[in-house]
Amino acid sequence: MEKNILEHGLNFNRRRFLSKLSLGLGSVALGSLLIPDLFAGSFEEAGLPPGIPDFAPKAKRVIYLFQNGAPSQLESFDYKPKLREMMGQELPASIRAGQRLTGMTANQSSFPLVGSYYDFKQYGQSRAWISDLFPHTAKVVDDICIIRSMFTEAINHDPALTFFQTGAQQGNRPSMGAWLSYGLGSENKNLPAFTVLLSRGKGNGQGVYSKLWTNGFLDSTHQGVQFSSGEDPVLYLKDPEGLNRFERRKMLDKLAELNEMSYKEFGDPEINAKVQQYEMAYRMQTAVPEITDLSKEPDDIIKLYGPDCLVPGTFAANCLLARKLSENGVRFVQLYHQGWDQHGNLPNEMAGQAKDVDQASAALITDLKQRGLLDETLVIWGGEFGRTNYSQGAMTKDNYGRDHHPRCFSIWMAGGGIKPGIVYGESDEFGYNIVKDPVHVNDFHATVLNQLGLNHEKLTFKHLGRRYRLTDVAGKVIKDIIA
Repeated sequence: MEKNILEHGLNFNRRRFLSKLSLGLGSVALGSLLIPDLFAGSFEEAGLPPGIPDFAPKAKRVIYLFQNGAPSQLESFDYKPKLREMMGQELPASIRAGQRLTGMTANQSSFPLVGSYYDFKQYGQSRAWISDLFPHTAKVVDDICIIRSMFTEAINHDPALTFFQTGAQQGNRPSMGAWLSYGLGSENKNLPAFTVLLSRGKGNGQGVYSKLWTNGFLDSTHQGVQFSSGEDPVLYLKDPEGLNRFERRKMLDKLAELNEMSYKEFGDPEINAKVQQYEMAYRMQTAVPEITDLSKEPDDIIKLYGPDCLVPGTFAANCLLARKLSENGVRFVQLYHQGWDQHGNLPNEMAGQAKDVDQASAALITDLKQRGLLDETLVIWGGEFGRTNYSQGAMTKDNYGRDHHPRCFSIWMAGGGIKPGIVYGESDEFGYNIVKDPVHVNDFHATVLNQLGLNHEKLTFKHLGRRYRLTDVAGKVIKDIIA
């Protein structure tokens, strides 16, 4: 029985495809070239075949520079001189308005306002305010869109981080990269559609874990592939000692035969998914070593990213690797830089974190732009929530901390059809509440999918009797930031 594909608003099947074109074998040949899986009988239960967006995409790929632990917007991209003027004074009750606090500050007897230890200056045609902690980002301010009005419901790291990565605060949901792999497929058959790179700063670290790049209830072929900084970029990719490539090929062929027998008996789609993963690993044996070798990069690129880009496992090295993976067709490259959880000693720790990421983040924008790739690559920078305008614990002139603040924070986006050189959204003069153009996490996800040509309401998967999507039952595209 043919599978009608209804989820994208089209009554579309293989028979109709051929009959409408009425060009016989020529159409079949063209279709197989343009959409390799179209006639393979490997349709997902819902949605168009991988590689077909709902409408013309502005971006082909995503590089997500996730700042794990939540950097303070008040020391980065949201300038609030009022906090310096009122340094040490109590947060007005009318501004807090009884909003939820974490258990770390809920019992504080006082909530003294604290302004940024670091100065801000205006840059670019947008005259955007940027902290002195981010001088390299300031140089590319006309290429980025700063959103100062992000908000979320989650107030603790695990649910907030999981929410940004999967669209739900609980686990076991597909991550963003998995959804894009499911919806669009891969551009390079020798590389996974979704890869993950980890780095750690010197600050307090909130951990990351595999549920953040899980496939959830999607086929396991959509799970993110973690690259490591060790001798083997992808673990267990090499052939065992004594097994050559020819023997590996024979083993995989025999394994495929056995799995085909199991599939016919049990009908479990994960059996076929495992075979696809074995084949991907076989192809990656050739592709991965070449791509992960950064030693052949020219001197001007090394200078652009900074000397740390030659140190495996650093944020700079991962940014450079992200560019190489992206230009080779990896659909979604996810970076996590840990260490942004500054509940105390914020001026010192945040300076170190900013130094880790500032040059390389800006270099990635410049590098993609000069290669003509920025227009088709969406770059995202930000954490899981923001930071309070009052000090957590003791405060001095040179030292303080900030607690979690989910109701108002900043991220930036660049490339991929996002308007460059603009600031979107606005917080109040205390940096506590949004006063203009709020952007929820669901809206953020809807906009990212939109830039890749996907309608967030139609990218669904039926599981346990319900159709799920990345944006759940909410989300709207933020059209004002789209070029």
